[in-house]
Amino acid sequence: MLQDLYKGNGLPDPHVDAGFYDGVPAKRLIAFVIDFVIILGLSIGVWMIFGIMTLGIGLLLAPAIGFWTSVGYRIVTLAGKSATLGMRVMGIEFRTAAGDRFDFTHAAIHSVLFSFLFPTVIGQIISIITMLATPHGRAVPDLVLGSTAINRPE
Repeated sequence: MLQDLYKGNGLPDPHVDAGFYDGVPAKRLIAFVIDFVIILGLSIGVWMIFGIMTLGIGLLLAPAIGFWTSVGYRIVTLAGKSATLGMRVMGIEFRTAAGDRFDFTHAAIHSVLFSFLFPTVIGQIISIITMLATPHGRAVPDLVLGSTAINRPE
């Protein structure tokens, strides 16, 4: 159904092709929770391995390990399929302003912007407001890149 509407020439118009945007903010929230659990598990695993390899000294680097594990996870998953694992479960993906799936550059920029905004309450609040207030449902990193999340075309 959605595939028939989507031409791949820029982003679908939210007024004409509303099906691409139905429920996306809620799906992004659930995807975020799924990804958070995955990243937490990966971070703990990396932290423990690094701690053992450095005879405990590496355990002091937990925040840095968590940050870089998160950034790495997001870049790899977004560059591969334009969606994190949580986003894939929820049936959504990112598209560039041209309507293309993310490449490595878009994935890296989006991941770094997201990772710097995530720990700040103000950054998260602004992103939530922009997702709910903009026609394409864009968060702050999306606004910077001109990208958006859409329901994955079937």
